Amino acid sequence: MTLVLVAHGTRVPAGQAQVRDLARRVARRYDGAVRLAYVDVQEPHVRDVAAGPAVVVPLLLTTGHHVRVDIAEAFAGLGAAVAPPLGTAGRLLGVLADRLAAAGPADAVVLAAAGSSDPWSRAEVDATAAALPVPATVGYAASAAPTVPDAVRALRADGADRVLILTYLLADGRFHQALHRAGADVVTPPLADHPAVVDVVLDLAREPVGTSPA
Repeated sequence: MTLVLVAHGTRVPAGQAQVRDLARRVARRYDGAVRLAYVDVQEPHVRDVAAGPAVVVPLLLTTGHHVRVDIAEAFAGLGAAVAPPLGTAGRLLGVLADRLAAAGPADAVVLAAAGSSDPWSRAEVDATAAALPVPATVGYAASAAPTVPDAVRALRADGADRVLILTYLLADGRFHQALHRAGADVVTPPLADHPAVVDVVLDLAREPVGTSPA
């Protein structure tokens, strides 16, 4: 069965390459065709590749508008099995723990997410932060508060010396680039190149939990 990977999309070439590389690594291990589509900025748009039967894995971290509306509507009526996004149910906690370990000790940590006006999405980010092996403050790149710079400033005001931004973004893009201007001492890389992300994608592809009505 065809596996459709649906990413957000970015205009930053490095981020585009990271997502394509992730799709290639998934394809090497998946027993079937793999297609890559996007919900914004890049082509092909998910609407243009939607067909069934297929397994759909959103290369997104939370269950926000793109998952519940864009992807759901694109595959509605096609009998496609739509998996949850990568970051739900603690699936990326091991990846984040590895990023923390590689970055070294810090006085304070900001879990930096893209941001959403969707309360469901924000609740999932809060749950991820609460499950990390160290205390973490959530900060957002856009569309929600506190912003990452505001979170960093608040931690500095509370006496934190070495502040670490734990990137909760799949790939490079304008949001990740902005994190380097947020005033922290360390910014971890995006998640796409971590080997375990492929495992998460394949696990979701093999056990999708939602099927669009035929």
